[in-house]
Amino acid sequence: MFRFAPVLLSLCLLLTSGCAYHVMETPAQLPQNVQTVAVPIFVNHTNAYKVDTDFTQAVIRQLTARTTWRVVDHADPEANATLHGEITGFKVVPLTYDNTTGRSSSFLVTITASITLTGRNHKVLYRNPSYRFREQYEETQNLASFIQENSAAERRLANDFASSAVSDILESF
Repeated sequence: MFRFAPVLLSLCLLLTSGCAYHVMETPAQLPQNVQTVAVPIFVNHTNAYKVDTDFTQAVIRQLTARTTWRVVDHADPEANATLHGEITGFKVVPLTYDNTTGRSSSFLVTITASITLTGRNHKVLYRNPSYRFREQYEETQNLASFIQENSAAERRLANDFASSAVSDILESF
């Protein structure tokens, strides 16, 4: 009888232990009382025009689509949490060149940001002080049209960044 005790104990522990799985798109470590999230315009420390509003709006769209939180686009003192963001770097580097035209044909766009989600009591719920996001894009006409206001490449980059950032917040990586 005592020979089976370790096996029985191991079996009981295995059956009663959880694996910390949770429903997809629900915060793993965020408090349950978070119902409203304020997202003020990201601070832009770069020379890139409108990158702050484009990235803020993309994050708001992702939060609205993927969570049940009520999202407001300004600093609301009644919000349960506030997501602050800072764009600290925005760089476009040519990767390949077209020999016939002598122009760049693809670019690597790198954005560096800091994202902090704080509760009403100013407790940090999530922080990534050095978020780096890179994407490669093909040239449209020339570099000026590639990074001009409302360019398709910048919108794609903002949407991709927002999707990744919100996933990180929801999964608490």
